[in-house]
Amino acid sequence: MHPVYPKLFEPLDLGFTTIDNRILMGSMHTGLEDGNNHERLAAYYCERARGGVGLIVTGGYAPNIAGWVKPFAGTLASRRAAKKHKTVTDAVHDAGGKIALQILHAGRYAYHPFNVAPSKIKSPITPFKPWALSGRGVERQISAFVRCAVLAREAGYDGVEIMGSEGYLINEFLVEHTNKRTDQWGGSYENRMRFALEIVRRTRAAVGEDFIIIYRLSVIDLIPAGSSWNEVVQLAKGIEAAGATIINSGIGWHEARIPTIATSVPRAAFTWVTEKLKQEVSVPVITSNRINMPAVAEQVLADGHADMISMARPLLADPEFALKAKNNRSDEINTCIACNQACLDHTFSSKMSSCLVNPRACHETELNYLATDKKKRIAVVGAGPAGLTASMVLATRGHFVDLYDAAAEIGGQLNMAKLVPGKEEFYEMLRYFEKQIELTGVNLQLGTMVEPAMLNGYDEVIVATGVNPRNPKIPGQDNSRVLSYVDVLRHRANIGDRVVIIGAGGIGFDIAEFLMHSESSPDAQNTDLWMSAWGVTDPADARGGVVDMQFPKSLRDITLLQRSEGKLGAKLGKTTGWIHRSSLKHAGVEMRGGLSYEAISDDGVKVSLNGAGEETFPADNVILCAGQVPNRTLYDNLVDQLGANVHLIGGAHEASELDAKRAINQAARLAAAL
Repeated sequence: MHPVYPKLFEPLDLGFTTIDNRILMGSMHTGLEDGNNHERLAAYYCERARGGVGLIVTGGYAPNIAGWVKPFAGTLASRRAAKKHKTVTDAVHDAGGKIALQILHAGRYAYHPFNVAPSKIKSPITPFKPWALSGRGVERQISAFVRCAVLAREAGYDGVEIMGSEGYLINEFLVEHTNKRTDQWGGSYENRMRFALEIVRRTRAAVGEDFIIIYRLSVIDLIPAGSSWNEVVQLAKGIEAAGATIINSGIGWHEARIPTIATSVPRAAFTWVTEKLKQEVSVPVITSNRINMPAVAEQVLADGHADMISMARPLLADPEFALKAKNNRSDEINTCIACNQACLDHTFSSKMSSCLVNPRACHETELNYLATDKKKRIAVVGAGPAGLTASMVLATRGHFVDLYDAAAEIGGQLNMAKLVPGKEEFYEMLRYFEKQIELTGVNLQLGTMVEPAMLNGYDEVIVATGVNPRNPKIPGQDNSRVLSYVDVLRHRANIGDRVVIIGAGGIGFDIAEFLMHSESSPDAQNTDLWMSAWGVTDPADARGGVVDMQFPKSLRDITLLQRSEGKLGAKLGKTTGWIHRSSLKHAGVEMRGGLSYEAISDDGVKVSLNGAGEETFPADNVILCAGQVPNRTLYDNLVDQLGANVHLIGGAHEASELDAKRAINQAARLAAAL
């Protein structure tokens, strides 16, 4: 029994095989599944297997062309393809791990014109209307699932996960608003769930009893007219009887307008639903979503909410998550902050996924921090995300690193971001950096204003001095009522009841979110309050588990302005921008675009409305969030002296939207190359 995490590291006996612990690496699309990336996939999964995860589930593979998520997406439909997967399964097994292949049929969520569904009803998130399956077509899809599972076994996988959740094909059969059929596959719930049951039953018959079958079941759809709780239970019992080894919890359809995995979602916010299901079935049940640290996972298991914990992005962030927890090194874990910027945002933009806090994720074959034979003395100036990353990677490789910062603490702009409600995970990011600086032996010198003469004698100098707020040069901005975002977050200036925010990028939205609340507001990570705000309820009380939203109104009268036309925050993350816009809208924040700033006075902010006259927005305070510019003063003074040995990274290199993803990736790659 583990002294700290006894439940998390308890083996799970499935009868024919045993999983070493209760940590499942959940399925996640990375882009590596597409094409012939088997060597890269092997390296990616092998690193997680060596890191001690109990069972890995791959990103989704379509069982046929109709099931593609997008053209030429990962598919397992032939023995020739199965043979290539041996590279992956052999690597995982050699590392002591187990791996299951997820079978995912996109249904009407597919981004191609060959997509199929129970009925000809277009998805709100894809451009193509699906073809309605004939009776024979339904049978062909079932056969494709079964064939894919058989091929997975031939390829050396320890099992499969049948994706029956998130609004993909199987889910579409279950719910009336996507299934208008009148044959044996539609109508009554018994008919609508027949598709799922037949897939599991026939798969079990084809693969035998000694093969893991996980069924991913939508325990709460989070869409109007979704499944009722009685239907969820009925399906789960049917899936168990049909031969599933494990039931994994799926949370929400992709078209749901409720966030499920963003950083603003409280940790373990949906485990209560899995607990309800666990009482209804006898097979092990897996829970998921926003479980990103061992203590959280242990508590979920100790409370009886699940038998196993699924973590996808946390294993992107730190492949050694399980090993560190097992060895009582949880303070060394590189925690997933649920930002979605390099993982899901990349996926939905058809880019290769990675991780903001770990740029090696999915790039294990080409980004490595190898020990160096030529150790150098290197100065890094600036202890924000870029400087911290560069320092710890350089020190890991064996260089002698001095890290300077004028501030009294590490983190740079992260120390402001962590104060925004819903961004508390940045505290974990800072904790990780602090621990790594200690472990790698970086010589940290805070409270030190660096002058060029101090850097003579170093072999390399890396300048990561960050950004300064951009001056929008609006007449009257020297008014005492005008503040910068730095005044608000870092210096905690007193703010009046009426606020106008100039600039609707990421910082403008953060300031609005910050000012909507008071310091005495309830914890943003309070699950009950979060559920009430977003209208999440027990699916036993309302179909799909959704009711009317009850967002608390903003503490202040806030107006958010931007120059450009169109929706505000258009450049925010693809998978999170809508969340920020929705929360501000429901809290009563006014958002206006398509205007020019004329002047700021005691009356407020005077704007011209692009040919539609002028308007003045009253304000007790005006907050400038008009972007940033690189702080390159030190670099400019150094480059003439030291030439090519001076390197510029992070916000000092490019200030656009304070992109920590870009800064950390750039820093890691430079440090790996020096």
